[in-house]
Amino acid sequence: MRIVIDTRKTVEQNAASYFEHGKKLKKKLEGARRALEMAQSRIAGLAEETVKEAKAPKEQRKLEWYEKLRWFISSDGILCIGGRDSTTNEVVVKKHADKGDIVLHTDMAGAPFVVVKAGVPEVPMTTIEEAGQFCAAYSRAWKLGLASVEVFYVTPDQLSKTPNPGEFLPKGAFVVRGQVKYVQPPVEIAIGKMPDGRVMAGAQSAVLKSCGRGYVLVPGNEKTSDVAKHLAQLLEADVDDLVPLIPAGGVKLGKEIKARTASR
Repeated sequence: MRIVIDTRKTVEQNAASYFEHGKKLKKKLEGARRALEMAQSRIAGLAEETVKEAKAPKEQRKLEWYEKLRWFISSDGILCIGGRDSTTNEVVVKKHADKGDIVLHTDMAGAPFVVVKAGVPEVPMTTIEEAGQFCAAYSRAWKLGLASVEVFYVTPDQLSKTPNPGEFLPKGAFVVRGQVKYVQPPVEIAIGKMPDGRVMAGAQSAVLKSCGRGYVLVPGNEKTSDVAKHLAQLLEADVDDLVPLIPAGGVKLGKEIKARTASR
């Protein structure tokens, strides 16, 4: 340890200088210790809050009955539901297709049965066309990369689980009897976020009505996970909510759509 002596001062004066310097250093040390303790306390408090936030369970919204299925709200405000697989195809038709509703499907296997829950004799054609596009998007036509596909629609009483003689009817399939009508929608889907935070997939017109804005998806070569992550950022939505809405078989993220606002 080096000790510097001022030769111009007496021994007592040098000792007094060192004593005063020592007192100043002691005060600085005490101040630094207090600052360190305050910083450690603040860090500990922030860490505790972070742990509490991490442990706090995410508030679970009560799901509507139809949210276990595929669904969307048409631009006419009509609920439309569809099956996710052969089991839910059975459920959609057997349990939820009532008088006054419309049922849609494709002639090719590998498509959802879609039920328009109208409950009225005259279902708006806009809703039928939107439901047809919904059916097409989640059909095998998407995996095949088709631009459009024919979708037929009938009333629930035209569907039967009784096969024709000599035929076998697999799970999720129905025999269609009587006259059918067709629409030929494009194979695409739009996804947007509703004001209540739910994400919805459907025809552009339906998404614009319920969400105000959204993004169009078409068959492509991008991975579902990559598109879902990108959409999650664009829509400020949860990736896990978006993945089930993206049709299987490769996808391409298309244009953004926005509802027009009235101007004076």
